[in-house]
Amino acid sequence: MSVEHLHAVPHLTTALSGPLRHLESHLLQHQSEIETWLRTQWLKTPAPFYASVDLRNSGFKLAPVDTNLFPAGFNNLNPAFMPLCIQAIQSAMERICPDAARIILVPENHTRNLFYLENIATLQNIISKAGFDVRIGSLIPDLKENAQFMLPSGRQITMSPLQRKGDKLVLTDFEPCIVLLNNDLSSGVPDLFEGVEQKIVPPLDLSWAARLKSEHFAEYKEVAEEFAQLIDIDPWLINPLARNCGEINFMKREGEDCLRKNVTKLLDGIQAKYDEYGIKEKPFVIAKADAGTYGMGIMTVHSADELLELNRKQRTKMSATKSGKSVSKVIMQEGVYTFEKWGDQQSAAEPVVYMIDHFVVGGFYRVHTERGTNENLNAPGMHFQPLAFVEPCNAPDASKAPDANPNRFYAYGVIGRLALLAAAREYAKSKN
Repeated sequence: MSVEHLHAVPHLTTALSGPLRHLESHLLQHQSEIETWLRTQWLKTPAPFYASVDLRNSGFKLAPVDTNLFPAGFNNLNPAFMPLCIQAIQSAMERICPDAARIILVPENHTRNLFYLENIATLQNIISKAGFDVRIGSLIPDLKENAQFMLPSGRQITMSPLQRKGDKLVLTDFEPCIVLLNNDLSSGVPDLFEGVEQKIVPPLDLSWAARLKSEHFAEYKEVAEEFAQLIDIDPWLINPLARNCGEINFMKREGEDCLRKNVTKLLDGIQAKYDEYGIKEKPFVIAKADAGTYGMGIMTVHSADELLELNRKQRTKMSATKSGKSVSKVIMQEGVYTFEKWGDQQSAAEPVVYMIDHFVVGGFYRVHTERGTNENLNAPGMHFQPLAFVEPCNAPDASKAPDANPNRFYAYGVIGRLALLAAAREYAKSKN
């Protein structure tokens, strides 16, 4: 790899850099306590197999806004981090199933999305290089035989129909030890998975068929409070305030009173914190489906009236998520501005941190040239800028400035792992 490529670190600016630099410095100064505390937490609640966490950096606050336990986008990571990914896969497998040799990787069904298929090819490559025989088993209903897909990168992947043999999931000539899901099962858990004896990772209890964002962020709130006490900071600096309602029907306009009350209370709570810290920005709330991914069923509101005055097109947009799944529950989350900018156009950017097991293995910036600092960037038109770390972000140097390499992204790695810990606790509670 060329020297030029290794040093292609994104040059981003943070409008309100003072307080965040203080937070970054504070994290670096407490690195020993942080890493020791995290190690003890992983012993109590092992990390999910993998995850990606969307962060927002407003200069005065750094917080997670979404945690995906079936992450796509491995193809967007810096190739320099392949060795770290391989080691993390080996660590995860040793913990989950020490005797594992064969793995079936189950992808999403949308085979027209070549970017997603590049992600699957990258995942297969990482797992293979970690020393496992890995095949791709598809849930596409009308797939009856092996299908090859040529990718823009020049790679090729083969998908085989996933089958049931007794109490195991198999391919025609392949019986795995582990079934690795890269399909979040938003449409529900297929009957094929009922009573399977093999290890399924991540567990079905963490799929969007069972999981709620409101439960995840309730766990994250507790994690943030414990962590804030450990290093003596205000937990609000790393935690988005949130509220949620019961049943909602945007098309029938049912549950609007609950939405209005909760949005108003949330905006008041955010304004109180802004006043406390002398922040002049206008508070906003992100209303989004309580389950699901792909940036669907999300909107930005600055007052409760905006939610009540939606036109039919906006109501339709908020009524369904991926695979057309209807939205019946909504979480209202404190909007966190992103004041990180990318490129000549100074486009809004947000970091996404990737983890395998409890290791940070890289990330990228999600950039959107058409979206503002208070909008969801996970939308058509986005693109990705890999985080080209010179060194892994979980090995900082406290003697250097917070924006020096590799310190620049240590804070992101810490907050990403806090969200991962919340997901670990989420799963532990689901088993009890």
